[in-house]
Amino acid sequence: MSVYLFNTLTRSKEEFIPIENGKAKIYCCGPTVYNYQHIGNLRTFLFEDILKRVLMYNGFEVTHVMNITDVGHLVSDEDEGDDKMELGASREGKTVWEIAEYYTDVFKKDLQRLNILFPDVFCKATDYINEQISMIKCLEEKGFTYKTSDGIYYDTSKFPDYGKLAKLDLEGLRAGERVEFSDEKKNPSDFSVWKFSPKDKKRQMEWDSPWGVGFPGWHIECSAMSTKFLGNHFDIHCGGIDHIPVHHTNEIAQTEACTGEKFVNYWLHGEFLNMGDVKMSKSSGDFLTLQKLIEMKYDPMHYRYFLLSAHYSTKLKFTFEALDAAKSGYDRLLTNVLKIKNSVSEIKTTENTFKEHEKFKAFINDDLNIPRGLAQLQQVISSELSNEEKLFLIYEFDKILGFGFKDAEEKPKDDIDIPSEIITLVENRIEAKKNKDYKRADEIRNELKEKGFEVIDKKDGYEIKRL
Repeated sequence: MSVYLFNTLTRSKEEFIPIENGKAKIYCCGPTVYNYQHIGNLRTFLFEDILKRVLMYNGFEVTHVMNITDVGHLVSDEDEGDDKMELGASREGKTVWEIAEYYTDVFKKDLQRLNILFPDVFCKATDYINEQISMIKCLEEKGFTYKTSDGIYYDTSKFPDYGKLAKLDLEGLRAGERVEFSDEKKNPSDFSVWKFSPKDKKRQMEWDSPWGVGFPGWHIECSAMSTKFLGNHFDIHCGGIDHIPVHHTNEIAQTEACTGEKFVNYWLHGEFLNMGDVKMSKSSGDFLTLQKLIEMKYDPMHYRYFLLSAHYSTKLKFTFEALDAAKSGYDRLLTNVLKIKNSVSEIKTTENTFKEHEKFKAFINDDLNIPRGLAQLQQVISSELSNEEKLFLIYEFDKILGFGFKDAEEKPKDDIDIPSEIITLVENRIEAKKNKDYKRADEIRNELKEKGFEVIDKKDGYEIKRL
């Protein structure tokens, strides 16, 4: 049975045909480790986990590479602003290296909590500065770069197919529409591949280069590291949809300009998770972490279930009411699975299990249609199949869904059930503090106490306790 994926490059669903028979090479844009990854970021990594599981399930030998952006980069795609890593270090009174190590460890812990399979390779940008410099040299030798007072820039007008991924209208792209245009840039879409360190202060992260002391631009690291581990031409590149117009567009331009080959065959992008009508954003400070959800007595599998209820390519709105519904749905599912597990001593395959399995595989192979696959699991559990047949299918489906049902056990009931009314009050208190309305924040704290709950502020979030 073939696997079909929606390819952003062609804006169409296509059969996945690997470059090398039986093998799939995947590169996924990883985290910038200057802060916690918010639950919106984790949606992207979960979609990539499903992709990997589906390919492996179909017999492909998968090589999965993910970068860790620990190099200090500027806060915007426009090559302007402050350094993210330096901002994180200043915020917490640590070195940038300590910040990178700490948030990398937290990120990996979040992946484990969500049962997200680790990539075969985690590659840190700071470990591959030489490879990035080599690619910039290649671009320079081929005439794709020019020098300004603040760095080395890629000349997008030299690459005829620039913008093909995002379908950019370069003729209609006015100065300032996409980037903060400067007199030294030849084109509004030009981007830095190497930035010079400021003359008036020393950065914590900077390196010698043929062009002077400085640091690489953001986009060059993914081009350099993906080709190092997967070759000049590989199968699949993933990320969030926000990477389409700038980061991935620039990756294609610089990589294909250097190698002279097609870079990637299939580009897959996950949609945003919205908090109400606002995109989750670390830079705006409007975000939730997995740890905060755990402190509020949600299990990571509640959040995994919530994410799997929507297709990766559709927008998903986060509310605590929706998460509560996912919690109830997952808890019911787990209860039913445990009942079936405890009632049988073996699994059984039959003609019936074959038919149900083929239905499930058709769903997941159709551009990772996990919501349909999840519904198929529910249907199997409520069917007339024997429990031995059901358990076989549960374990098979879970190879994709990733809930860990084989190892699941009955958990003791939690001694606290937080009503949605209390969660709403806590959210309002967070908003009041963010707006520096401390009087209102204190009023809400008192209101929570009157209702029998206490909110405890912590460095990385908060905890709700029943009084």
